[in-house]
Amino acid sequence: MKFFFICSITAIFIANSFANTWKVGISRLYKVPSQVASLVSNGDTIDIDAGVYESDVAKWTSSNLLIRGIGGMAHLKANGKAFGGKAIWVIAGDNTRLEFIEFSLCSVPDKNGAGIRQEGKNLTVSHCSFHDNENGILAGTVNPSHIFIEYSEFNNNGFGDGQSHNLYINNVDTLTFQYNYTHNASIGHELKSRAHVNFILYNRISDEENGTASRSLDLPNGGQSYIIGNIIEQGPKSQNSNIIGFGLEGLSNPGPHEVYAINNTIVNNRSSGSFFNFKDGTTIFKAYNNIMAGKGNFILGTPPTMVDTISNLIAVDTAMFAFSNPTNYDYQLTNQSTLCFNKGTDAGIANNYTLNPFFEYLHPNISTNRCTDDFLDVGAYEFCKATQTYGNPQTDYIAFPNPTSGKINFGLNQSTIINSVDIFNLLGRHLIHFEDNLDLDISGLKPGTYIIKINTSNSTVIRTIIKL
Repeated sequence: MKFFFICSITAIFIANSFANTWKVGISRLYKVPSQVASLVSNGDTIDIDAGVYESDVAKWTSSNLLIRGIGGMAHLKANGKAFGGKAIWVIAGDNTRLEFIEFSLCSVPDKNGAGIRQEGKNLTVSHCSFHDNENGILAGTVNPSHIFIEYSEFNNNGFGDGQSHNLYINNVDTLTFQYNYTHNASIGHELKSRAHVNFILYNRISDEENGTASRSLDLPNGGQSYIIGNIIEQGPKSQNSNIIGFGLEGLSNPGPHEVYAINNTIVNNRSSGSFFNFKDGTTIFKAYNNIMAGKGNFILGTPPTMVDTISNLIAVDTAMFAFSNPTNYDYQLTNQSTLCFNKGTDAGIANNYTLNPFFEYLHPNISTNRCTDDFLDVGAYEFCKATQTYGNPQTDYIAFPNPTSGKINFGLNQSTIINSVDIFNLLGRHLIHFEDNLDLDISGLKPGTYIIKINTSNSTVIRTIIKL
């Protein structure tokens, strides 16, 4: 039986009965976002009409804001400008959610200009784009804080000095990075995260033919990292032979220092390299069902104290895997990929987190159910037909307030009807079934993280909630 995908929730949006909605656009009273940034209050919504907003930068200080593009992407084209010498948007308030915003062309004298400089607690980014900045997202050290990024694209960010990256998350509590496409970073890393716990799930992380990125994943301070279902490709022009680095700047995060790499497809198109590079002191490395194609060492550096590796397929010749279209970085299996069929092993549970894959990355930056037959295939894809795609903006609902101590509601498309809602625990056990009810009382549940399956008139949506 296939249970539901579990992620560490960080999307915190608090309902406020006194909140206002602000309209921004060329035909509106407020023409650019910066005109409302100092006017909004906690809990407000800012709707920005799709279009290009030239050289407009801002700082947001209120909390519990929902800021979203309407009718398409609201493109903040900075043209070399930045607020306070930091970013296109400096976010100082807590619990901010961004949707359908595009950030580009930010630069500053210290070469660290970002699309977003995150200074408050808790950020959710969904369906956004970051390109041609010196950093995509630069998040400071804030605790407690959780950053949640999904269905977004990062490309061509980085000054080119190796100190700036497609995105750079400092020492927050948790990063959840899922269903994203991060590629072609300029010298820096495709993803650098110092978060204490990282959930890196079902993404495409690739340098491609002309990319000059350093590591695909750089997790320099250790902690716990769950790397599941990703397509990771190191290009021929990569500046660093290590594809995934863990703890290489010192294991300073709270321990234990553990890496769980499950059902990833990792391709090295460089002439040499290593797939995993560890700092002395890592305690657990569990790697199940991964494809590692191309030249390179499986493990470089001091091996972790416990190495548990089963059902990984390693081959220098990428053609052995019979991928669908590797020239275009499509590493789905074909009917010739018999080497991978039914060779996977159940990865079990670690720290109350289910390790087996439930979704697949679907290009560009959306997701689909991972279908299942009798046995698990090796790699990020299963060779059978998927049943449901996710990431459609019309069905991507907000559950709020989240976290909650009792009741939750849903943000809805007006033409959509919720037929039922089911709630599951972290192990996929069904707990509660609701019918035709948009005001759900979960006060009877114990504190913890739960999965909600929202069955609507035209789709199924999976979200996670935290019960306080």
